[in-house]
Amino acid sequence: MAEQKSPHDVPDVTGMSIGILGGTGDQGRGLARRFAIAGHWVLIGSRDAERARAAAAELGSRLPVRGMENAAVAAEADVVVVAVPWEGHRELLASLAGPLAGKIVIDCVNPLGFDKQGPFALPVPEGSAAQQAAAVLPDSRVVGAFHHVSSVLLLDPEVDRVDLDVLVLGDDREATDTVRALAGRIPGFRGVYGGRLRNAHQVEALTANLIAVNRRYKAHAGLRITDV
Repeated sequence: MAEQKSPHDVPDVTGMSIGILGGTGDQGRGLARRFAIAGHWVLIGSRDAERARAAAAELGSRLPVRGMENAAVAAEADVVVVAVPWEGHRELLASLAGPLAGKIVIDCVNPLGFDKQGPFALPVPEGSAAQQAAAVLPDSRVVGAFHHVSSVLLLDPEVDRVDLDVLVLGDDREATDTVRALAGRIPGFRGVYGGRLRNAHQVEALTANLIAVNRRYKAHAGLRITDV
């Protein structure tokens, strides 16, 4: 990769295919829809191939989206987003370590619990979901991003632009720059480098605060970083 002239420079990611593991959930389908509108081929993954195909069809036949099993998505896509429920996170990624080797893997999973007092962050032995992904995918380039995205806004056909900064965390500069560039493909999104992967815990945990904000104010709040 050529030397950056400024921290705002990002590579050209036009034509990259994007796979989404667990893409039948709201967040996965929302990201799939927005990336497809931006012109990327998107592969929606699920443990059930038929369910994945149904989710792709639901997004519309005019969009470049296909559905298939998670393993096929991991093997075919250029970049893979992990959007599975926290409970199955480790098991799924461990099973796909082979096809994910050498690829950029974007983890957007938030380990959260819910009780009568609302959402709260769950403890993770490795420190965070992103660090757990890095531990079970030692040959992949793991990046944490897209944690604070409203699936409601992403899926709403009346919303053309979502104003949001996406914090991007990782230990591989080229990988984090690529993910920042992919974030910028969605109108209103901006990818902002947020530190090393060891800092992913507080970013994932902040989702609990945003959920509390959104519940209180009946909103779909995100983040904006000032003076950058």
